[in-house]
Amino acid sequence: MTIRAAFFDMDKTLVRVNTGGLYVRWRYRRGESGLRDLARVSWWSLQYTFGLVDADAVSSFAARTLEGRVEADFAEECRHWYRAMVREHLTDLARAEVQRRRAEGMVPVVLTGSSPYAARPLAEELGIPHVISNELGVAGGRFTGQVVRPLCIGRGKLERAERWAAEHGADLDRSAFYTDSLSDLPMLERVGEPRVVNPDPRLSRLARRRGWPIEQWR
Repeated sequence: MTIRAAFFDMDKTLVRVNTGGLYVRWRYRRGESGLRDLARVSWWSLQYTFGLVDADAVSSFAARTLEGRVEADFAEECRHWYRAMVREHLTDLARAEVQRRRAEGMVPVVLTGSSPYAARPLAEELGIPHVISNELGVAGGRFTGQVVRPLCIGRGKLERAERWAAEHGADLDRSAFYTDSLSDLPMLERVGEPRVVNPDPRLSRLARRRGWPIEQWR
């Protein structure tokens, strides 16, 4: 028996904001990051909105900053950060839609280009059992400074979702995907029900041309 899945992007979809920026601001308030870090993340966010960011370079840079850190310590740190900075940006509409899809018999999944350490606290709060995300190299309980490819971005996100669907018996033609970004176009075109939430300007224009539903979760 096949299942239907409801895939949800995280940044600017389930939550109103880019969580990468929230993380850097949290570290800045704790005296662990500087103004240069804030400026770098702001610049990357702007580039991402207009489809100009080099996702591979950004992911590789972020992974290198964690090299040698204990994975369990970082995971716990992210749980504190989630409670302090992210939870308030989780919208009521996002909660309701996850619950609606679950009531329809669909399996909710977080599908994000962020890390599992950022996504899992959110998934746990929403009762979402599955997280598909970027993965960081770990050896002996410590980060290696490497990212696992393919990245969970663009066609890599689709590849990871297809792998998950094959492992769990999910029919993507009968599944839904919610996202804000045109970078997720391969996944939007693959599922039977593309859903556009808080779209960036490029995705908003494309969605209107294709007649895809556009929602604002604020």
